[in-house]
Amino acid sequence: MRAGGLGGLARFAFVAGVFALGAWLQARGTLPSILQHRGDVIYLARQHLVLAAMSGAMAIAVGVPLGILLTRERYAAVAGIVTQIVNLGTTIPTLALIALAMSVLGIGAPPAVFALFVLTLLPILLNTVAGLNAVPPPLVDAARGMGMTPGQILRRVELPNAIFVILAGIRTALAINIGTVPLAFLIGAGGLGELIFTGIDLMEPGMLLAGAIPTALLAVAVDFLIGQIQFWFVPRGVNPLR
Repeated sequence: MRAGGLGGLARFAFVAGVFALGAWLQARGTLPSILQHRGDVIYLARQHLVLAAMSGAMAIAVGVPLGILLTRERYAAVAGIVTQIVNLGTTIPTLALIALAMSVLGIGAPPAVFALFVLTLLPILLNTVAGLNAVPPPLVDAARGMGMTPGQILRRVELPNAIFVILAGIRTALAINIGTVPLAFLIGAGGLGELIFTGIDLMEPGMLLAGAIPTALLAVAVDFLIGQIQFWFVPRGVNPLR
């Protein structure tokens, strides 16, 4: 089956799953309880997206250039060391990382954005390095033989061939980012975590699901959006989905 057919089947399964979940919640009487929080969901979802967008943009702005830099020959000797340093941020438990950021930056959005940035950076960095290292050497040699400068080789040969893998890293990182943002509520940064954790404290499943379901939907939506970018904007010759 072609990738397009699999994608259509996945979308159908997702819609069917959402419909089945809605029917189940309605049957249990939970759906009205969720809907009574719709005003809070809209307000907190905006905060959620702002936190995810800021930290995600920072991670992309740092991870992609840093990955490019580490694949240059002059920096190859320190690539492993830099990667391990970045990896330290993911080995620290998320709550501990948020607590450490709070101890330095105080409470509110700044420490949350910093912690999310650290957690999001590694997949983007690793995929950038992996994508560029996977470019066939004969292509680079041919471009060099044609008289291209290193900058031209990067822009016209390496990045077009690596962009699919780089976008895969961004896709994974942003989905994880959105799923982690609810923890930002614990240090006063807002987001849908306010409904999730308050619902847990008050033992109100409706409030909890009013935060958890939109969080999951946002993560799926971002994953789908970047997947479409991968499909349509990556050239056909280097796109395994087309």
